[in-house]
Amino acid sequence: MTHEFTRRTFVGGAAGAALLGASGARAQLALPKQAVALNIVDVAGNLALSQKAFEAYRKAKPELVSRFTFTKAPAPELPGKIKAQQDAGRVDIDLVLTGTDALSAGIDQKLWLDVLGQHKAALPKLDDIYNKGAAMMQTLARGQGVVSAYYPSGPLLEYMPDKVKTPPTSVEELLAWAKQNPNRFLYARPANSGPGRTFMMGLPYILGDSNPKDPMKGWDKTWAYLKELGQNVEYYPTGTGATMKELGEGSRDIIVSTTGWDINPRVLGVVPKEAKITTLKNFRWVIDAHYMCIPKGLSDDKVAVLLDVMNFMLTKPAQAFTYDEGYFYPGPAVKDVPITMAPAESQAAIKEFGRPEYEKLIADVPLELPLEPDQMVLAFRRWDEEIGSKKTK
Repeated sequence: MTHEFTRRTFVGGAAGAALLGASGARAQLALPKQAVALNIVDVAGNLALSQKAFEAYRKAKPELVSRFTFTKAPAPELPGKIKAQQDAGRVDIDLVLTGTDALSAGIDQKLWLDVLGQHKAALPKLDDIYNKGAAMMQTLARGQGVVSAYYPSGPLLEYMPDKVKTPPTSVEELLAWAKQNPNRFLYARPANSGPGRTFMMGLPYILGDSNPKDPMKGWDKTWAYLKELGQNVEYYPTGTGATMKELGEGSRDIIVSTTGWDINPRVLGVVPKEAKITTLKNFRWVIDAHYMCIPKGLSDDKVAVLLDVMNFMLTKPAQAFTYDEGYFYPGPAVKDVPITMAPAESQAAIKEFGRPEYEKLIADVPLELPLEPDQMVLAFRRWDEEIGSKKTK
């Protein structure tokens, strides 16, 4: 999920203080005698959830980190940049915060350090601390990334109740509604949109396709459905933010959403508070996560500190920040981090804009992993060629 809104973030002094001493230096590599400066690149919108926790680490351990530099970049552009730096022997990106997109591309291009293969003893026992969904998502990383935030994602449909009196509750009803209301339904290009790809990957389960994990040979019903649905979609934006804006402005009546994309744009006022969500019959959560990845080519000093930082980011006080303002709802990857541990601003936002039905949906609906990295690349390519080629802008 990529964050596309201007937003404020926060940290309380007390919450920052609660993080002090929360992570021990367990690295096999010796920690450096001199503090290092670390450059963190975010391609997933994760800094909204984590920046204040990183800053709290720096304040807690000035002897290890002199400063963090935070930058944001589009996920598709980052792997090429890292590869060029590695080929030149000058890697200046120390930590990448990513969703499955750049994680997958980096695994494919062999960009990431095998953190669990080489430094497992320096990290907590992940299977012991993760909640069920985060533990499932960790398997996709092939040891080359560490899950730092988790949410069940979607697919959900979001709509304005004054425009849509009877929201569709099945794929058949959605298609019929789209035909009766041409150009009033919208979702974004899956390669650039968490809700877009969650919708694409969720359909094979809903439609009963032969193999939901094989987009090339097992998605006959899904590709046929997306083509038919696409006849009533005016265009596919290149990011989720545009779909939220159009729903908020009233130029679309139903869009594809996820838990976080439902809550956060309403907190920020991009989408009216009155917007509602509905689910499609037989849907399953296609879950999602953010990862911390270390590019190959860094000094041992930096890797040692980064492993300590990762420990810190997996402590309960640090994880409590991931509730944010519902952007990746719920957010924590670690078990037993209730909303009551989150900053007051987070608690207030979730209380006002969260939905009581989410608790039951999250508890009752089965969880499914997104596609494996290589299959996801194929699905994106096929969607671009067969569905979006003439209508993406």
